[in-house]
Amino acid sequence: MTLASSTDAGASLPASRRRSARSWAWLGLVPFAVYVLVFLALPTVLAIGSGFFDSDGGFTWTNVAALGDPVVLKAFGNSAWLSALTAVIGAVIGALVCYAMLGLSPSGAMRATVDAASGVLAQFGGVMLAFAFIATMGVQGIITVLLRESLGINIYENGTWLYDMPGLILPYVFFQIPLMVITFMPSLSALKPQWAEANLTLGGTRAGFWLRIGIPVLAPSFLASLLLLFASGFSSYATAAALASQGSQIVPLQIRAALTSETVLGRENLAGALALGMIVVVGVVMWLYSLIQRRAARWQG
Repeated sequence: MTLASSTDAGASLPASRRRSARSWAWLGLVPFAVYVLVFLALPTVLAIGSGFFDSDGGFTWTNVAALGDPVVLKAFGNSAWLSALTAVIGAVIGALVCYAMLGLSPSGAMRATVDAASGVLAQFGGVMLAFAFIATMGVQGIITVLLRESLGINIYENGTWLYDMPGLILPYVFFQIPLMVITFMPSLSALKPQWAEANLTLGGTRAGFWLRIGIPVLAPSFLASLLLLFASGFSSYATAAALASQGSQIVPLQIRAALTSETVLGRENLAGALALGMIVVVGVVMWLYSLIQRRAARWQG
């Protein structure tokens, strides 16, 4: 055996070990794959499939055709309107918060506090969020009583709007703003200081930098975050269900009514068709989100 051949044999051993290690690396994805299959893929298939069958298990187009019903279309319109409005409000306010955070030290206590609070509040929803608004702004809430007894202002003079469609705006904005902070702050932080310095060196102004460089560069990331907020609001259920106990003004509440209402017996599978409609809407929004994110990643890399 020559020295060269022994060297080649020794070099091939680590390579084979690396190939063996790579062949088993996929096992690390098994828990996540099982989670996605059980809690995302399987419910999606069941929801879509149930929309094409009646209560007796026979194939039917009736449930899907019901998506063209004026009541259902109005529910989709209300959901889109509510999601779009709260997404725009949350995106604008959240972007301003991110801009203000640029002046904070990345390792400072204030920046860490805002980041931590945003992470918590973005997930603070459902019954807890509904109870918080009822306790503070309900008919006998702290703020309501304080305004009525101290300033003579009755915020429910024209009706208890908190338990109707307008009452969902504030709770939705409550979790949309921190979600915007989480998703948009990395893009804003990725703006290179050299760009601003080059702009000033060439005689530009701070306003000119944002108009000609900052805003055009950040626009794809802002639009992507806006779409993500829309999808979050469109698919939100628990907060609306806890606040709006009467009526089915938005699609998630329409699905609840199809499953539980005593007045629509035999139409439980309509919920599957409604879920299919929601999946299509959210799917299109997330497809646009991925397209915009790929464009934004060109300069972030």
